[in-house]
Amino acid sequence: MIIEVRTKNDLDKFIRFHLHLHSAVPFYVPPLIKDLKEQFSEKNPFFRHARVRYFIAEKNGVCAGRIASIINSRHIQFHNERAGFFGFFDCINDNEVSSALLNSASEELKKEGMEILRGPMNFSTNEECGFLTDGFDKHPMLMTPYNMPYYNALMEDYGMYKAKDLFAYIYEVKDKLPEKVLRVAAIADKRGITARPVNKKDFDEEMAIFKEVYNSAWEKNWGFIPLTDEEINYLGNHLKQIVIPEMTLMAEDNGKPVGFMGLLPDFNYVLKHMKGRLNPLTIMKAFYYSRKIKDLRLLLFGIKKEYRHKGVDALLFREGFKGIKAGDYRRVEFSWILEDNIPVQRIIEMIGGSLYKQYRIYEKKL
Repeated sequence: MIIEVRTKNDLDKFIRFHLHLHSAVPFYVPPLIKDLKEQFSEKNPFFRHARVRYFIAEKNGVCAGRIASIINSRHIQFHNERAGFFGFFDCINDNEVSSALLNSASEELKKEGMEILRGPMNFSTNEECGFLTDGFDKHPMLMTPYNMPYYNALMEDYGMYKAKDLFAYIYEVKDKLPEKVLRVAAIADKRGITARPVNKKDFDEEMAIFKEVYNSAWEKNWGFIPLTDEEINYLGNHLKQIVIPEMTLMAEDNGKPVGFMGLLPDFNYVLKHMKGRLNPLTIMKAFYYSRKIKDLRLLLFGIKKEYRHKGVDALLFREGFKGIKAGDYRRVEFSWILEDNIPVQRIIEMIGGSLYKQYRIYEKKL
């Protein structure tokens, strides 16, 4: 039986279901329930340009799955494509339950004139997206998804097919960067391009600069949707506490921003020990384990089109590497990278990164 979420109690069931479903999975990292509730509240600026409906599946009187149907007006306008999305899909290993959930999302989207069902998106490509297809024996890093391996079979059984694969690379930190990276970075040096750490005392303005670079750099990427001022402020408010200036860098050409890189500590290492709860004990754990984080994720990265192939990427990595070594970090995840973004893949491989996870976004004509 499919139930549409209409009450606070229903929404609480929707939010908590995946915590229960994955509770026995050793590699799963539960997010804070407090953060989840905020994500689904009116505080999230995504809802100012999107319509979302939530559905729960019950089997034998017990919650067995969930899904959200998403109509993102900015995607429709930016891509001129009537694609609707599904997100926050979680389900027991049952084709009947899975199909009922996907049918509910599909029917809702068709009513609104959508022609394509695509997902998962939680809620858009600016957030968690895709189902993990390879790398189930590794913990997810900050703001990356983890799911049951059978989800992909459920999608294929429903007639979904690949829309796009997303790659994650891992770099085991060495004593120094390859000479080739340093030579390429020197090209940017000769052009007078510099890199500086962000100023946390003026973080709002720095995030506004990042928005301008990000929206320009990613404009032609598959599935990209420009961030609004409200969304960039919302993101900034959530990331400010864990940003390390020495590894969050702005590339400039005579004071003009041309590139941005944000290496963030993998706070999932802390969340793993908090088990979704926020109380005095877990806050103490957070203080303790935050000092022991040894992994980073390259979450924010972009170079304006006219400054690509000019050594800016290598310059940012060279300067960021100083912060990596100073913090004694051991690994860096580069994610996510579009499967057909060969130039960025080659840069990561030049640094010494190797492919270690893959995610898939599915779609189906309605």
